[in-house]
Amino acid sequence: MVEGSMTQGAGQGPVVRTATLRDFRVPPYAQVPVQSQSSSHEYVLAHPEDSVPQAVPPRVGEPAAQPAPAAEPETPPRTAPEAEPGGDQAAPVRAEDSVPQAPPVHPGNAFPDDEPPEGYTPTERDLPVINRGDTVQVTVAAAEQPEPAAEGLGPLYVVGDVHGYLEELVAALTAQGLVDAEGHWSAGNTRLWFLGDFTDRGPDGIGVIDLVMRLSAEAAAAGGYCKALMGNHELLLIGAKRFGDTPVNSGAGTATFQAAWLLNGGQKSDMDRLQDVHLQWMSRLDAVVEEDGHLLMHSDTTAYLDYGTTIEDVNDKVHEIINRNDADECWDLFRKFTKRFAFRDDDGPQAVRELLATYGGGRVVHGHSPIPYLLGEVGTEDADGEGNSEPLVEGPHVYADGLAIAMDGGVTMAGKLLVAELPLQG
Repeated sequence: MVEGSMTQGAGQGPVVRTATLRDFRVPPYAQVPVQSQSSSHEYVLAHPEDSVPQAVPPRVGEPAAQPAPAAEPETPPRTAPEAEPGGDQAAPVRAEDSVPQAPPVHPGNAFPDDEPPEGYTPTERDLPVINRGDTVQVTVAAAEQPEPAAEGLGPLYVVGDVHGYLEELVAALTAQGLVDAEGHWSAGNTRLWFLGDFTDRGPDGIGVIDLVMRLSAEAAAAGGYCKALMGNHELLLIGAKRFGDTPVNSGAGTATFQAAWLLNGGQKSDMDRLQDVHLQWMSRLDAVVEEDGHLLMHSDTTAYLDYGTTIEDVNDKVHEIINRNDADECWDLFRKFTKRFAFRDDDGPQAVRELLATYGGGRVVHGHSPIPYLLGEVGTEDADGEGNSEPLVEGPHVYADGLAIAMDGGVTMAGKLLVAELPLQG
């Protein structure tokens, strides 16, 4: 983990709000001045548990095709009306949903152009719905009480998957009092952990990384810290940059990081702005940490056990693989980090206990799998376009006998970007 003042692109000109295409109503919490472009293209991959594109055998006489999504019944994407460019955003529908507005000075690297950059494509948010009746919300009291923070340390916060939605991130951090009206750290000795997945699908992944890097330096100067974990999309972006179209053994034929990155919503604008400082920062992120009795990780999978029996072993092994620069080895690491839902089924509590017994802590906190999937819910709009404007996700999801907390609120679908203080209250 690198901490320092490696700030790229902060302090750009005034925010220019452009039209935003999203296939669900913008929830009240996100109604802030936005400088986003059309959403990215998201694909249905072969298996929800393992979001890695599968190879498709070519027909006789035809050139080999790039890895493509499995044939999943497609639902036409629903598109909300475009936001009107210029002017201030309308007031939130409900007072209780109102949050402070995003800072007038953009904290990241969003583009001021009126037109989306070349190669920026809309997202088809037609991922499969997993309808389940056995996933329930349980009370936090069911879990073992986490250990108190060490003396001199401030409160602990975690942030779920951001996926390039910089404006929503700033609004959520501001609402929690972690940044001020200008987007600067204002939380003193507070500890803040991002659970990974900063880029892809959303409009400004590099701006998100720049913001987190800057807040890391500002928090350290104030006596706190802002840190981040390695997500599968960080591995994907590193691989796409380093290996491009180099073939890798995917286990189901030939694949490439470049194709997988595009299939998972990779944005040309992010790749164009990606610098060595971003790659170095991402490459040094840890995969798993323990804080105050909470085992923090990106993916809801037991694949971490493949890389060591201690937290230090896992992190050292992940860094070693990335530094060795072997395409096949990096692909296997990426593939394992895309696995999901290990804690959701009947064997889920036992899977969590295995991780806790190995690495320590009393509860796992993860991102990666959107809460709408864990709950079997997605957003809808009626034929007239007057759908429910309320986000389906109101907060973190506690499950697996109270041993797991899901933090991916599904900002790329009918959810919200979650920032929560640990331990959760009641």
